[in-house]
Amino acid sequence: MKKDIRYSCYPFMREKSSCVDYEIRTDSLTTRIGAVFPTLVDDALGQIVLEDLKKIQPLAYHANGSVRGKLAITSEDLLWLSDRYDFYVSEVGETIQQFVLPQGIESAARLHICRSEAKKSYRALHKVSEEREVDEILFDFLGLLANVFFVMAVYMNQQHQQEEIPFISKSYPTKKKKGVTTNEIE
Repeated sequence: MKKDIRYSCYPFMREKSSCVDYEIRTDSLTTRIGAVFPTLVDDALGQIVLEDLKKIQPLAYHANGSVRGKLAITSEDLLWLSDRYDFYVSEVGETIQQFVLPQGIESAARLHICRSEAKKSYRALHKVSEEREVDEILFDFLGLLANVFFVMAVYMNQQHQQEEIPFISKSYPTKKKKGVTTNEIE
């Protein structure tokens, strides 16, 4: 007897493959991206970020299906995301020369959550790659995506004059950059 579909939240849930964990993780990432939208809708200073997130969110779902299905992340997508990274880096400047605590205004805090979710997705993809071949562009996309969320968060805090709180690690030594001791950028 076929089970009623209402009891199935995802058809591959009982599969043993790491692909399932990757797909669930990237679904969580995509959901977290959507949770940033309401914080930006009425924020005139966040409209650039909102427009970028509207393009990033479906790309995250394309990354989701690109392991089990057809590869849907293209070099053009990666180039666009790289350009957005460069834009935000040019806007925030020296602020990102060290790691900062994930905090600030609500949109920035949610973007930091997205950053963390992108890293978790990358790690889940690594587990998949131990079982099957994975196109390198997916790793590039998720790694870059995590970094884009980081600079977006810093950008939003900067736009709202919210000061960043530097994180100084007691666990890892700092490296000197141009005569200044700082932590590495995450």
